[in-house]
Amino acid sequence: MRILSVTAQKPDSTGSGVFLTELVKGFDKAGHQQAIICGTVHRDTIHFPANVAVFPVYYQSHDVPFPVCGMSDEMPYKSTRYCDMNERMTDQLFRAFRKQILEAVEVFRPDVILCHHLYFLTALVREMFPGIPVYGQCHGSDLRQFLKNPWQHEWILSQIPKLNGIIALHEEQKKQICFLFGIPEEKVHVLGTGYNSDVFFVNEAVKSARQSDKIRLIFAGKISEKKGVFSLLRAMNYVRQPECYELALAGGYGNEEEFEKIRNLAEQAPCKVEFLGRLPHTRLAEEMNASDIFVLPSFYEGLPLVLIEAMACGTRVICSDLPGIQPWLEKAIPGSGVVFVTPPEMQNEDEPLPESLPIFEKALAEAIVTVMDNPLADQSLVRSVSWDALCGKLIGIFEK
Repeated sequence: MRILSVTAQKPDSTGSGVFLTELVKGFDKAGHQQAIICGTVHRDTIHFPANVAVFPVYYQSHDVPFPVCGMSDEMPYKSTRYCDMNERMTDQLFRAFRKQILEAVEVFRPDVILCHHLYFLTALVREMFPGIPVYGQCHGSDLRQFLKNPWQHEWILSQIPKLNGIIALHEEQKKQICFLFGIPEEKVHVLGTGYNSDVFFVNEAVKSARQSDKIRLIFAGKISEKKGVFSLLRAMNYVRQPECYELALAGGYGNEEEFEKIRNLAEQAPCKVEFLGRLPHTRLAEEMNASDIFVLPSFYEGLPLVLIEAMACGTRVICSDLPGIQPWLEKAIPGSGVVFVTPPEMQNEDEPLPESLPIFEKALAEAIVTVMDNPLADQSLVRSVSWDALCGKLIGIFEK
């Protein structure tokens, strides 16, 4: 099968980018021919299998003179918010992607197109090629952007229902997609996520080499307020005997001012806090293996792949109890031992009500203490959640 994958963002810097990249690798292993349309900048190197054709759209260039458009308002790299797009920027963006889409389809002649995010680029591809099967992969951040930002809203709303099918991460997301776009349930397929077992696994050598006697917590993701990093740092003040803990924060940041506030808060924390920066997957796997607890106190998520990666490294997990995550995990990895913490009340989709944060942070502190009594996830169940299996299911959907 000839598969064209499409994303407006960088293909390697966020959860959705990792998702796309791993699907590309899985399709390649299965022998499918592929091409990619993606956003990037000239200084970046794009890493895909050698036989995958890439049709890049360069941001910060003559044609698109602004930074990469981010599905989240804070990206782990310099980005443009969709809500700040004016008419000129919109025209430049559409012209650049329309040109690459036309070239890719003419040169590659795909049997199917898989677009990541139910947003403007998926709508554009659907509108341009009504005769080619086009599917949309939802990541959650796209729904949040659609709900909070009127940019191109009505046009996107008109095109997404015309897709041949939509891939959702979990049942709650499927319900939201059907409601927002008026799509019948049979067009939305729930597939979940996968992880790379060649990189993320229990590394006994790393675990035995640990010298610290403290309980090590690790967070991985964008270092930002909306990922719950402020709350995680404040929660350490509520933990009993905080001096027995240490915290590592892995990930990039997009907002300099916000990151400086986080660094200042970390300096005041009652435990050691280490900033690891953005890590390649091999290093992240080592850091997870060297940790006892993975914490994801995010205020929004689709279905975070990083939870599975942490479990695969033999790390206990704490996560905000966001829609769809717990039911999917109970089905995919029963008895995972994950502790779910009720998130704060929200406004504007992803902004917590300030008065609800102390309750959330105290509950987070309690979870940090109690999760150590929980069993580790069964590794045989974790290994069943693979990218290869996900790719096989997708091909089955395409072939229908």
